[in-house]
Amino acid sequence: MNAYEVNFDGLVGPTHNYGGLSYGNVASQSNSQAVSNPKEAALQGLGKMKALMEMGFKQGVFAPQERQDVAALRSLGFSGSDAEVIAQAAKQAMPLLAACSSASSMWTANSCTVSPSADTADGRVHFTAANLNCKFHRSIEHPTTSRVLGAMFANESVFAHHAALPAVGQFGDEGAANHTRFCKGYGDAGVEFFVFGRSAFDARFPAPQRYPARQTLEACQAVARLHGLGAEGVVYAQQNPAVIDQGVFHNDVISVGNGEVLFYHEDAFLETDKVLAELDGKLGKRGGRFQAVRVPRSAVAVEDAVRSYLFNSQLLSRADGGMLLVVPEECRGNARVWSYLNELTAGQGPIREVKVFDLKQSMQNGGGPACLRLRVALKENELAAVNQGVIMTPDLYTTLTAWVGKHYRDRLSETDLADPQLLVECRTALDELTQILKLGSVYPFQLN
Repeated sequence: MNAYEVNFDGLVGPTHNYGGLSYGNVASQSNSQAVSNPKEAALQGLGKMKALMEMGFKQGVFAPQERQDVAALRSLGFSGSDAEVIAQAAKQAMPLLAACSSASSMWTANSCTVSPSADTADGRVHFTAANLNCKFHRSIEHPTTSRVLGAMFANESVFAHHAALPAVGQFGDEGAANHTRFCKGYGDAGVEFFVFGRSAFDARFPAPQRYPARQTLEACQAVARLHGLGAEGVVYAQQNPAVIDQGVFHNDVISVGNGEVLFYHEDAFLETDKVLAELDGKLGKRGGRFQAVRVPRSAVAVEDAVRSYLFNSQLLSRADGGMLLVVPEECRGNARVWSYLNELTAGQGPIREVKVFDLKQSMQNGGGPACLRLRVALKENELAAVNQGVIMTPDLYTTLTAWVGKHYRDRLSETDLADPQLLVECRTALDELTQILKLGSVYPFQLN
């Protein structure tokens, strides 16, 4: 049976803004308070989806969340009508209003962790929503994320859904941004690679000193148990604390994997040789041939990797057996990174082609091509069981670009977040979107 990797890209929400909310994310902090363009952001993301669809890759859409999140503000003590809640928050606690207005759900790599049916004990595709408890503005996402995932992957005989892990620091979980999978073919049993920044209970593991390590070993282990993964199909690795302190807040900022290939920076992991040997051994027992493509620090410094988001790229399998690396425009703008990429594709390695996309609106908030997409490996029958309303087609692209043009602003500043009309605009847009994507009632609001 044929199997595919489907990329479900986050559709940028109407409240896309630069709140500078993500401590440890260099781009997010450096662009704080800049004026954003939600319309341009959404169209840039849709443009990438359309281009990859036209190249023959399976592509889906992941809906944004309701913002401003009035329910979250009410839980923090603000009261009255929706407009009064927003006005109180703007006057008394603008940082909270900014957090509850974030469009960060666009980065669906953080939405959940996915294990394909070939890896799981019960033969279903498993999803665990990420609690994202390290940052308040992201910690409020997982209830809606779970509802949207349930509407996209609704067939219980094919798909299994797990609630987010306990929302405490010991089980900090950032989803697929710290998880990848290696396999000979997408329908074959693979090796799931979990990367953590610290251990909550074992003092033997070092921790970063400047920025927080968001993913714990204990969270990785819990997700593996929930998904019914056997020890022979799992590898755990610790991210290098020194690179976290340089702004590598997720593993997908310093490495990316696909199929049998890991593309990684020399400084990405602790005990790198041991990690690579375990991946090679376990994938070999499952019929695969592990290939590690190491980027030396002499060619690309960690600082260049963070500024260009070289590793926050999509590594996609082409029909001819080679691989395509999808990178942001910032890679071309960095002389050292672009020189390295030209050398890489001119060689005899598995990565044969680089494709560049302008994703500036997302990049300025700290999210590149890999952040925007959730990868789901699906066999043919499983893909048929997915809600077909979220699968990208030329007609859906046309519909969504018109929808963005109708509902999105082309300018948004922090002061605009205090406008109660923004909430009305967002709800009106999302109400229409649920009908376009056939999602049903995944949002808690009701329009009059």
